Amino acid sequence: MTRMLKILKKPVTCMLIAIFCGFVVSALILFATGYNPTQSLAIMFNAVFSRPKFITNVIIKSTPIILTGLSVAFAFRTGLFNIGAEGQYIAATIASTVVGISLDLHPILQIPIVILSGVLVGALWGAFIGFLKAKFGIHEVITSIMLNWTTLYLNNYVANSARFHKPESDGTYPINDSGLTMILYNWKFSEEGRSFLKNNQTLNDILLKTDLNIGFIVAIIAAIIVWVLLYKTSKGYELRTVGLNPHAAKYAGISVNRSIVFSMLIAGALSGLAGALYVTGSSSHNIHVLSMFENNGFNGLAVALIASSSPIGCIFAGLMFSGLIYAGQSLQFKTGAPSEIVNIMIGTIVFFVALTQIIPVIADKFTRRRSEHVK
Repeated sequence: MTRMLKILKKPVTCMLIAIFCGFVVSALILFATGYNPTQSLAIMFNAVFSRPKFITNVIIKSTPIILTGLSVAFAFRTGLFNIGAEGQYIAATIASTVVGISLDLHPILQIPIVILSGVLVGALWGAFIGFLKAKFGIHEVITSIMLNWTTLYLNNYVANSARFHKPESDGTYPINDSGLTMILYNWKFSEEGRSFLKNNQTLNDILLKTDLNIGFIVAIIAAIIVWVLLYKTSKGYELRTVGLNPHAAKYAGISVNRSIVFSMLIAGALSGLAGALYVTGSSSHNIHVLSMFENNGFNGLAVALIASSSPIGCIFAGLMFSGLIYAGQSLQFKTGAPSEIVNIMIGTIVFFVALTQIIPVIADKFTRRRSEHVK
C-alpha cells in the first residue's frame, strides 16, 4: 500500500492518469454522439502508427510545438506567463523568410544565418516583453497578447510587400534552397537517390513523402540544454528563485529585473527557434497571409501544461499533442466525426493534468491516516 501511494505521487503517474481520463471522456463523447469509440480510437491509432510516413509526419509536426512548449515551460519555471509564444514564433518566421530570400550563400553559412536570424528576432520580441514588465511593471500577459496581433499584421504586410510577395499566391517566395534543413534534400531527388530509394520502401516512404528535417533533433537538444540551464547551473537557480519568490530573491542579492528580462529573452529565443526551423524545414518554406493565428505558440501552452513545465516532458507531450492532431484529421475523414473531438480530448487531458495535482495531496492523507492507525 505504501509503495502504491509513492507511485501515485510521481508526476509521471499523474500524467498517465490524466491522459487515460482524457481518452475515456473522449470515448464517452464519441459514443454519446453516435460514433463507435473503439473503432474511432483504432482509426486514430492506425493514422499515426500504420506507416513510417505517418510516424515521420507526427514527429515533424511536433517540432514547433515542442519548442514553443519549452518556451512557455521555461517562462513558467521562472514565474512568468509567456502567452506571447505565438507572436515570437511568427516574428521568427518573418525574419528567417526575409533573410532566406535575401541571401543565397553556401549552406554552411546560409543555414546558421537564417536560423539565427529567427532566433534573434524571437529573443528580442521576448526580451521587449520582459523589459516592459521589469521597467514599468506592465504584466507580460497584456503585452504578449498585444504583440501577438501586432506580429500577425506585420506578417501580412511582409507577405504582401512588393519585394517578397510571390505573384498569384497568398505568400512570399520560398527561401533559397541553400537555407533548407531537410535531410538528404538534394540526394533524394537525384537519379542516384531515387534509384536507391526505389528498392527500399520504408526509406522511400520517409524521405520522399515527407519533409524530414533536422528540427526534431534540434528540439531534443534544446530541451536538454533548458533542463541543464534550469537545474544544473547557478543562473537557473537564480531564475527559479525569482519565479518562486521575487522578494526573497531580491533580499538574497539577485537582480530581479535582470532575471525577468533574461527569462523572457530565452523564452522568446526558443519560440524563435521553432519558427526558424519551420521555415527552413517544412514546405512551403515561406510565410503567407494569415487571417487567424496558426496556433503553434498557443499549442505550445497546452504542451507545457501537459508536461507540467518539465523541459524533457515537453518532448513527449509535444509528440502526443502532434499525434492527436494528425490522427484527428484521419478520424474526421474516415468517420465524419467532427474535428472538435480531438480538441475536446486535448482540453480534457489538460483539465485532468490540473486536477491530478490533488492526487499527491490525497496520497499524503492516506499515508498520514495509515501512520496514525499504526500508532
